[in-house]
Amino acid sequence: MPVPSEPAAIALIPARSGSVRVPGKNVRPLAGHPLLAYAVRAALASGCFRDVVVSTDDPGYAAIARHYGAEVPGLRPPEMATALSPDIAWITDLLDRLRAAGRTYDIFAILRPTSPFRGPATIRRGFAAFRDEPGVDSLRAVEPVSQHPGKMWVIRGRRMTPLLPFALADGTPWHSNQMAALPPIHVQNASLEIAWTRVVLEGGTIAGDSQMPFLTDAVEGFDINTEADWRQAEAMADGDPSILPAVDVEPFDGISLDGAPQAGEPLP
Repeated sequence: MPVPSEPAAIALIPARSGSVRVPGKNVRPLAGHPLLAYAVRAALASGCFRDVVVSTDDPGYAAIARHYGAEVPGLRPPEMATALSPDIAWITDLLDRLRAAGRTYDIFAILRPTSPFRGPATIRRGFAAFRDEPGVDSLRAVEPVSQHPGKMWVIRGRRMTPLLPFALADGTPWHSNQMAALPPIHVQNASLEIAWTRVVLEGGTIAGDSQMPFLTDAVEGFDINTEADWRQAEAMADGDPSILPAVDVEPFDGISLDGAPQAGEPLP
């Protein structure tokens, strides 16, 4: 009897230019390497992927990605690299172009550079959980909320109403209870998303209909979205450099990153 082949998996690392809140975020140096480097090296070291691909609209970013071992099969079209561009657009475009070049995959994972403390072990743990869960379309990293939505309000003029008008079994509204009495709520973070490629190519979504949680631990789910987040990440890395994925590549020292985005590079 033939042995079933392992599903082919690809790591997709989005690194568009043009971040507003943290300019140049995806390639800003953290502990001696561009932020992008940690996502690339963690993906490669995890051993989970046939290919590690960076999607960027900027040729300078592409040079950095290649320096650290990722592939950049052409630049992302500018219309798919705005602050409002949905993930489904660039993922569909990239998978379609790779498929046209004869390269197909069963599974894809999104590894965003803004979660620099997600290491190879995190990826392997998530990948194993996804593979072992029958009937699921996708996995998404989540963590407990710090502020419970049961205590959030919508203000309209001089009045407000609960965002979630739920109550406990005794009829007491959520907003009138202690946090410990409320049901646990989790919020997604940006550290890890895994899905079968069919949910994109057949269903037109990146999550499908059946999602499973992946609970991140400690700093795995830390996400950089603001300058305050950046300063905190620097302090964390300075205090304990081992929480960053190992980067056994010389620091990038190449071209300027102020070139205009380009598109249309052919696939290999």
